Amino acid sequence: MDRPRFVFDSAEAEQMAKQSGRTLLQFLPSLVKSAQAVARPPISKYHVGAVGIGSSGRIFFGVNLEFPGLPLNQSVHAEQFLITNLSLNAEPRLKYIAVSAAPCGHCRQFLQELRCAPDVKILITSSDDEKENKINNNCNDEFTPLSDFLPHRFGPDDLLPKDVPLLLEPHRNGLSFCPDLCSVKSDCGEEDLKYAALDAANMSHAPYSGCPSGVALVDVEGKIYKGSYMESAAYNPSLPPVQAALVAYVASGGGGGYERIVGAVVVEKADAVIKQEHTARLLLQCISPKCEIQVFQCEKAI
Repeated sequence: MDRPRFVFDSAEAEQMAKQSGRTLLQFLPSLVKSAQAVARPPISKYHVGAVGIGSSGRIFFGVNLEFPGLPLNQSVHAEQFLITNLSLNAEPRLKYIAVSAAPCGHCRQFLQELRCAPDVKILITSSDDEKENKINNNCNDEFTPLSDFLPHRFGPDDLLPKDVPLLLEPHRNGLSFCPDLCSVKSDCGEEDLKYAALDAANMSHAPYSGCPSGVALVDVEGKIYKGSYMESAAYNPSLPPVQAALVAYVASGGGGGYERIVGAVVVEKADAVIKQEHTARLLLQCISPKCEIQVFQCEKAI
């Protein structure tokens, strides 16, 4: 059985569209059902798929993830998965999204963290919403700007200086492990996991709290998956680093169960006013009880 795909390079995307006799934008909505098929919503049974095109021309998938036994706010929305997928693949900008259902308010707010967010174009493909979308726009397959979905936006422009890097934009937080940790030796595999989590923390988007953090997971085959914390100006839609790491696991891990995750490292600042450790432990101990979890502190490099 073929492993599910979550990224298609630009040449492959163009070729698939050409073979279907459509342009890339016309072809994009046809991929939504494929995305829905690999969603993991064991609680709601409501499969959401989001498919996006980045500025590179690559196509990215996003799906919703739910975790039985945990609070509902631990879930990952398909649009959050999509943005995390872009981040993991160093895609600097999202241009178009086709989604199976209208984005909820949570996701409309999360998308505001992108540069030029109001200009991101969205197409809803579910039958009722699609019909309404076509009527409102008086045309077929019309992508609507995000500004129409959230006309009175609240986002980075309200809180941050103009030169602060936004979500998907490359930046480094300048973190290093605390000095006392550097003297602690561990085996090669543990070192790789620890520094993967530090790298994720350094790429974290946390301009509002100033508390970047990262998580790295390792599976039974020794493969490492890392995730960076991503904050929202509205706080609640923020995506914790353990969820981001699980996105990486689902997107590149071949679709295996969470029980295959056997180790995790959480890295966060020693003086952080918000902490990721406790919720990361809660989630991982629930979905993969045998996972060994370590937490390391870091600080701003001088």
